[in-house]
Amino acid sequence: MRVITLGEIMLRLAPEGYNRFVQANSYGAVYGGGEANVAVSLAGFGVDSAYVTKLPKHEIGQAAVNRLREFGVDTSLIVRGGNRVGIYFLEKGASARASKVIYDRAHSAIAEASETEFDWDKIFKGAAWFHFTGITPALSDSASAVCEAACKAAKAKGLSVSCDINYRANLWTREKAGEVMCKLMEYVDLCIANEEDAADVFGIKASGSDAASGRINADGYKEVAASLVKRFGFKQAAITLRESISANDNNWGALLCADGGFYFSKKYAVHIVDRVGSGDAFGAGLIYANLTGMSAQEGLEFAAAAGCLKHTIEGDFNFVSADEVKKLAAGNASGRVQR
Repeated sequence: MRVITLGEIMLRLAPEGYNRFVQANSYGAVYGGGEANVAVSLAGFGVDSAYVTKLPKHEIGQAAVNRLREFGVDTSLIVRGGNRVGIYFLEKGASARASKVIYDRAHSAIAEASETEFDWDKIFKGAAWFHFTGITPALSDSASAVCEAACKAAKAKGLSVSCDINYRANLWTREKAGEVMCKLMEYVDLCIANEEDAADVFGIKASGSDAASGRINADGYKEVAASLVKRFGFKQAAITLRESISANDNNWGALLCADGGFYFSKKYAVHIVDRVGSGDAFGAGLIYANLTGMSAQEGLEFAAAAGCLKHTIEGDFNFVSADEVKKLAAGNASGRVQR
């Protein structure tokens, strides 16, 4: 039960508390990134997970490697080289003020990596699953080529492939995203999206919903999931459903289209500590559910609960066990002290 993830791990710099960038005199530093977050979550669930990227040989690159190792992720397949680690700055939102992200990741090591630097036979040896997101091919044409080569190799070796669409308007246009991601979707078994991704990348919109205002029409997203499955032939399509009440409070749930049916998770009222990485925690939950043979409904509930818990944890990584997720999925949401 080995999972390989491919992507960019970045240094995250954030002002203390809810300070704005213009107020900041110091920044807290952690590491994170979509596929790295998934790898850490899976390791926390007891899965053999390995992370693939390219990082510089200098101390900042090594610090990122060390951080992944600390939480049980196999880093032996990481290519070393290049000149820089990507950075993103995060300003946490509060109440009616939205969070803000500023990227400083141009010319990062993975963005300039070549597909010939990765030995896919070695990387996928003994693996059952491969995961990537739409963030990685958005970094550069060469990073896109690395993703495509990885997908081809994974499918040739019989691995299941999952992708979280993760559209980022700061990285590429909708037109370029649609062009690139449509080609990659032919290799994907499990597609994961949020309430806006399908519209932004594939032009598939949910009727009766307005993500910007936090209004979600569940039936409209059934149509979106069904359209994704029909268009690309996915075995499963999952969509996280976030109703934004404010920057601090959201309603959180998800739907899954699988086995010719639709499944909805319970809805969680979440008071947010840190929402970054919640979609990655959800994706890791679905991968775990598939690998461990959970039913569609059980697996969706597990994934939604994993994403819910991530909102309560500072940083990009989701530091929870499978048992903690299962307890929440089973209804233990009181937050009472455990003694």
